[in-house]
Amino acid sequence: MNQGWTYHDRISKQQVGLTVLQYYAQYYRHSSASEWQTKIASGQVQLNDRSTTPDTPLQKGDRLAYHRPPWQEPIVPLTIELLYEDADLLVVNKPSGLPVLPGAGFLEHTLLHQIQKQYPQQPPVPIHRLGRGTSGLLLLARSPLAKSHLTQQMRDRAIRKIYRALASGTVSADELTIQEPIGPISHPALGTLYAATPTGSFAQSHCRVLQRNPQDTLLEVTILTGRPHQIRIHLAAAGFPLVGDPLYGVGGLPIVPAQPNADNVPVPGDCGYWLHAYQLAFQHPRSQEPLCFTCEPDSSQLRVSAIQNVAN
Repeated sequence: MNQGWTYHDRISKQQVGLTVLQYYAQYYRHSSASEWQTKIASGQVQLNDRSTTPDTPLQKGDRLAYHRPPWQEPIVPLTIELLYEDADLLVVNKPSGLPVLPGAGFLEHTLLHQIQKQYPQQPPVPIHRLGRGTSGLLLLARSPLAKSHLTQQMRDRAIRKIYRALASGTVSADELTIQEPIGPISHPALGTLYAATPTGSFAQSHCRVLQRNPQDTLLEVTILTGRPHQIRIHLAAAGFPLVGDPLYGVGGLPIVPAQPNADNVPVPGDCGYWLHAYQLAFQHPRSQEPLCFTCEPDSSQLRVSAIQNVAN
């Protein structure tokens, strides 16, 4: 069991008039309205630091706090391989299945929490994110200087990120550039979800074929931008969803069961797809030295032998 957690929210102008129950039922659909009613009635939710009722109307600026009691988190791989360390930064190899940040049912079983336990005095901060099912290179800042400079490099698109991806089907072109906009769309069970949409933000992924197999294609993918789930969405939008991706289908849109319920709706944190952060290049924030790291996929993964053979 973990130590539990308190989730804080502040009511905006657009949310004025909702009741406490309506707010949680609308914005946190992982629990049903009846489940939220029980939580509120049992005192797990406070409004402006006081107990509240499900039918209390909300005003602009109100502060809500949901005190989630301790729970048993899903089992995930917690071994994180350290590839590089100095006073300013860390580069680690994240295993597939380990979330980077807290969310959903994960609090302590996250890369951030495990790193904070190893560096309690000045916990490193992730500069970018990898999806839970994505393995490979992750960059973290250890000093304020590094956080500032590396974040600026991310904004300037000066950090080069190259992935290995196993896509469904045969990609006929040797190289492919995908520029499908990515943004939030409505989802019948999750509320909103990032996907391919004309109203989304600019995103660009450049793909190069490394190996064609009878039913899939091994790709090298370089991303210019870093939109949520960008490679998963872009390859699906191009007609080549990642092998094993339970969430994004052809067109870059989420797969929604005919009768969605809490047990059968795929979510972004579901694993099973084949994506590995293979290479990471950036400028050291203090010395200005160019650094480049390469990380081979874990040899224990299925189909990884094909990836390693190409990489070598």
